[in-house]
Amino acid sequence: MPTQPHKAGGRRRWFDLHSWIGLKLCLFMGFICLTGTLAVFAQEIDWLVHAEMRVTPGEQRASWGQMVDAVQRAHPDWSLQGLAAPHASRFAAKAQVRTNDGRLRFVWVDPYTGKVTGDTHWFNAHRFLRNTHRHLMLPVKYGVPLVAALSIPLLLSLVSSLFIYKRWWRGFFSWPRGDRPRRLWGDIHRLLGVWSLWFVALIAVTGGWYLVESLGGKATPPSKISLPGDGKGEKAAPADPVAIDRAVAELAKRWPELSVAGVQPSAAGQGILIDGQAQAWLVRDRANVAGFDLRDGRLLELQDGREMSVHQRIAEMADPLHFGSFGGWQVRLLWFLFGAALTALSFTGVYLYGLRVADILRSARKRGRHEST
Repeated sequence: MPTQPHKAGGRRRWFDLHSWIGLKLCLFMGFICLTGTLAVFAQEIDWLVHAEMRVTPGEQRASWGQMVDAVQRAHPDWSLQGLAAPHASRFAAKAQVRTNDGRLRFVWVDPYTGKVTGDTHWFNAHRFLRNTHRHLMLPVKYGVPLVAALSIPLLLSLVSSLFIYKRWWRGFFSWPRGDRPRRLWGDIHRLLGVWSLWFVALIAVTGGWYLVESLGGKATPPSKISLPGDGKGEKAAPADPVAIDRAVAELAKRWPELSVAGVQPSAAGQGILIDGQAQAWLVRDRANVAGFDLRDGRLLELQDGREMSVHQRIAEMADPLHFGSFGGWQVRLLWFLFGAALTALSFTGVYLYGLRVADILRSARKRGRHEST
């Protein structure tokens, strides 16, 4: 008996903390969760908006050299900065270019025919959602730590919920009761919360890492491979498509496990970087990269993601885990659904708080009428 009030008081303090976080930060956190959830399928949104991105799958595939050549021929006065593989089978390959007046644009290439389908503005739905979610369109040095700091109250909400919800492991298959609104939405909130525990923890941890990075804890990036013809004073020139294909073929012999995800010719077209996914797990494409001299086909340097330090690997893992980009559409759909659940938790929590306050006021009015009679 003596320990019971202490336990009840401790649970009450966790409940007050959980409610305070939800009430004060629900709109901000809900907005960040919503934009992050939509960002999972941002490229699909752009695909629906821009006809230039849509292609019909074919039996043959154009080579990397053919696609680079198509971009260079379509826009000889624009500077090609890189060409990325198609996002999916019905997507065009994406080339990032810089125009004569310094603007960034995307040029889209059919990966089956090797023909340019058009170009679009650099600032699209994908960029809008990512920038809004990442730093609220504020300067990066202010916006990123502001958004990433939400990982702290998110983690506190997760921990407090485990103390509030007794025997929470029994709630995975507890169907919501609909006898009154407060009980219905409370059950929905708990059901979503229990199923989303792993996802909330994942987003809180990766968000915390972004906070560490924004405050100066970034990992040292791998040294950039120096390419011939990539100096500031170099005159822009197109890259040789035949030499590009030879470099890709040579890399396939030396590193057969690498699935090429993108190529980046040097400014003068004399060298090229080739990156992609290989044996290293949960890293960005840039972690696995090889540099070639296109003039003689010589391999300049090869960087394997498995050779990174622990600090670098943690930094590389954050983005794939945060956005679910390490798998196919099935993984991203899972991230989208649980992102929607996290968004719903933000808004249903404050709705529950409002219902609770309304019940308290209603009970107070009833007691007042009863005492007056």
